[in-house]
Amino acid sequence: MASSSDVHVRICGQEIIKYDLEIKALIQDIRECCGPQAVLLDLNSTVKEKFNQLRQRIQDMEQMAKEQDRETDKQAILSETEGHRKQMLSNQTAWRKANLACKMAIDNLEKDELLQGGDSVRQRKATKESLVQTSSDITESLMSVSRMMSQQVQQSEETIGTLASSSRTVLETNEEFKAMKGTIHSGRKLILKYNRRELTDKLLIFLALALFLATVLYILKKRLFPFI
Repeated sequence: MASSSDVHVRICGQEIIKYDLEIKALIQDIRECCGPQAVLLDLNSTVKEKFNQLRQRIQDMEQMAKEQDRETDKQAILSETEGHRKQMLSNQTAWRKANLACKMAIDNLEKDELLQGGDSVRQRKATKESLVQTSSDITESLMSVSRMMSQQVQQSEETIGTLASSSRTVLETNEEFKAMKGTIHSGRKLILKYNRRELTDKLLIFLALALFLATVLYILKKRLFPFI
């Protein structure tokens, strides 16, 4: 039966996948957008909101990983989080490219309008300012992801350091066990040696006692029965 923590991690992962798919669909809409400017602004505003939600859920999953009791569960969730973060970075790159493609489409449309005698200088200026702002937002998002990845790398280094320390402790304990094993083996040999010595001493005592009794019997025999 899944624990409450596992359920929360699974729900968080499903929400991340949902935001990822929504962002991909919006990026495709931007790539195919040829204007007007208001439509592009709305699309970019929605994409930015979805990225903020996605980033928050990734941070939530990372926090859940830190709260895990077992190191294997922690590393599994962190690995999944890193995969989502890389996918988010890929989406942000695609977002930037989609805006560039949209800009080219709008520029081409403006050129056609100029050739037809239309006055679109103001609209072109507004479009370029909007695209500059959009590029700035995308750059900010990429920098945010970069900072998150830097923090993740630092946490991974700390985890590796902890594992290395644990490994050294295990090796030291193993060496102590080997030393104890040698001591126990030496003690066992000494005990066996003492047991053999005790058996020899008992045998000598028995022989000495037998000799003593034989001597006493011989003397008694000579005293009591001198003619035998």
